[in-house]
Amino acid sequence: MQFLAPTFAEVVTRHPLPPGGAQPPSRYDPHDAVHAAAHYLCDNGASTGDLSTALFAYNHADWYVRAVLDQARAYAATLPTGTGDCNTIQATGPATLAAINYACGQRGLPYLWGGDGPDNGEAGFDCSGLTTAAYAAAEITLPRTAQTQYLAGPPVPEGAPLLPGDLVFYGTPGAAATARIRHVALYLGGGQMINAPRYGEPVQVEPYRWNGDDYAGATRPAESPRERLRELFPLLDGVRTLRLTSPTKEASIGP
Repeated sequence: MQFLAPTFAEVVTRHPLPPGGAQPPSRYDPHDAVHAAAHYLCDNGASTGDLSTALFAYNHADWYVRAVLDQARAYAATLPTGTGDCNTIQATGPATLAAINYACGQRGLPYLWGGDGPDNGEAGFDCSGLTTAAYAAAEITLPRTAQTQYLAGPPVPEGAPLLPGDLVFYGTPGAAATARIRHVALYLGGGQMINAPRYGEPVQVEPYRWNGDDYAGATRPAESPRERLRELFPLLDGVRTLRLTSPTKEASIGP
């Protein structure tokens, strides 16, 4: 991405850039340009998930917004769908790889209601304790229960394919006032999930759908606004030829 000098100066004045770039920061330095672009997009709508508005703020041209989003969709279409096998993990990026790798490493540990795992001095996990710890390994903070993780989103659109690292939920879907979520697991791909299922059963891999289930939908924590921008950096490399001219604790099978 290319900044005009006044726009870059405005962004870095509002948002000091992290170490690792030029001194002083330069719009020609890839490290500085990427972080400045992320801040600029967040300031203009990406922090709430509105990438179209953010891109239009950067370059006031509908064709440009369409071109970038088209390339984003093409990029997403190349993402791995996962194998469902902890021995051959596929992931969509570093965050989902870290989360899946952590969860797979907990196989065999016992179900423990309210359990947060050995890193927190406990022998095992409940379901949301496992997903919380898995994403903590990826430096993504989730709410602690299945219900609050479901509400935190961002949701995977109904009918869209699941990706490795998605959270899958069971119970009654809905908004905050009506949802009643009883269980959460981490999707591995290939129709498989890893979860802490219930008392008497250890952390394990098993199918995420079964006859008579109460599947309620999925979320994609690695696609939260902050994480979307982290994963956006390789996408920005892919569209750099588009010049930017604008100046401008629950029951068993519970948490």
